[in-house]
Amino acid sequence: MATRSVPGDAYDPTAVGPRVRALREAMGLSLRELALRCGVSAPMLSQVERGETSPTLHVAARIAQGLELSLSQLLRLDETSSVTIVQASQRRRGGGEGHGFEILTPPLPGQRAELSVHTLAPGAATGGRSDPPLHEPGSRETAVVQRGSVVLVCDGLRHELRTGDCVTFDADLPHHFENPGTEPAELIAVLSAGLRRS
Repeated sequence: MATRSVPGDAYDPTAVGPRVRALREAMGLSLRELALRCGVSAPMLSQVERGETSPTLHVAARIAQGLELSLSQLLRLDETSSVTIVQASQRRRGGGEGHGFEILTPPLPGQRAELSVHTLAPGAATGGRSDPPLHEPGSRETAVVQRGSVVLVCDGLRHELRTGDCVTFDADLPHHFENPGTEPAELIAVLSAGLRRS
């Protein structure tokens, strides 16, 4: 990954640790998983996150690569306004076994909502091995069916949804979406993390 030179007075090593941890958690990565992605040992990453050591720019660049960011993005050198744009080519993608998803929002520290687009092949379901784990306590999710029909199974109950239908539910309960149809289905989901139930 190409990195630009960073002025010495622009690099604040004390701010890197908390930001790395927030970004890692926003991406749903463990220390070990991030270590494998960036080639920096898990103990070193742990020390960086806790502020016990300051990474060199070379190590910071490797961590940034593991977080799918440029070095300047990790160090927040590119942030000149309160607007962050995620270009279509920069979306974080995942899934498998008939379920694909793209996360449209950036992995910013402190961000409490995540917008994603999901596609389900006929007969496929979310909640597979390659999907993110169950959401944190208090999370809520709102989903809009953009195309086809899906079934939301939440806490053992089935809810049929068609194109245009919108559903909101407690996302910390066991749940998944199924596509019972013969055509692909698509839905847009907004996950609000850690909100108290009212």
